[in-house]
Amino acid sequence: MAGTLYLCATPIGNLEDITLRVLRLLKEADVIAAEDTRHTLRLLNHFEITTPMTSYHEHNKLTKGPILIDRLKNGENIALVSDAGMPGISDPGADLVKLCYEEGIPVTVAPGASAAITAVVLSGMNTRRFAFEGFLPSDKKECREILQKLQTEHRTMVFYEAPHRLLDTLEALSEVFGKERKVACIRELTKRFEEKRTDTLENHMVYWKENPPKGEFVLVAEGLSLEEQKQQQQENWEKVSIDEHMALYTAQGMTQKDAMKKVAKERGVSKRDIYAYLHQEK
Repeated sequence: MAGTLYLCATPIGNLEDITLRVLRLLKEADVIAAEDTRHTLRLLNHFEITTPMTSYHEHNKLTKGPILIDRLKNGENIALVSDAGMPGISDPGADLVKLCYEEGIPVTVAPGASAAITAVVLSGMNTRRFAFEGFLPSDKKECREILQKLQTEHRTMVFYEAPHRLLDTLEALSEVFGKERKVACIRELTKRFEEKRTDTLENHMVYWKENPPKGEFVLVAEGLSLEEQKQQQQENWEKVSIDEHMALYTAQGMTQKDAMKKVAKERGVSKRDIYAYLHQEK
């Protein structure tokens, strides 16, 4: 029988956050697949765990993934860990899970700490709905394209960022979201020097220029209210002519009447105004 892949959440800072179940699984597994074996070794030494390790990370996943699958097929149980938090989030763990499902290998999760969830709860932002975006691309054009799609997002948004990229990311957010958007910058979660600063993007830029950022960051950005979202969408449509706006929907097969109704709603005007404009044009 095939073994099982256990996705084991590890502490994001404070070692006391590890669960009893994860400790047991790390001890009982045939092997621990770690993102950085040197980093994980410190955790294992702290809890006196001697299970052998093997590396599995972004740069070797194409070659190591099939090797781990073979070991699982031969009946070994593997505990997969990332450097911190839940494996499979912003790391190659998700790729190994897919391989397991393709091969009919059992997968289960031993839950625990997660930086994204911890930061959302700590931020004081709206937690009813939120969107996890992880690390933004380093390419400026690609990063801007993603942020532009999020410009009218009304859910709380969560981003991960390294200290050396923090200012660039805050600047990119400011350019697209506006300087007054409220963001919580949270660093060193659960650690001794944990810090949370909630402020506008403009004030964050000033602060972090004067105080060089250290430690891993989670940024929790406030979404637009439904009213702000509606206003933003209307402003965006105002940059497009009514003729172009109408053509967008008639090209999709809409009738003139339905297109006018949709255009009027998106521009925040009456259908009569759209009709009058089109009639004058004729």
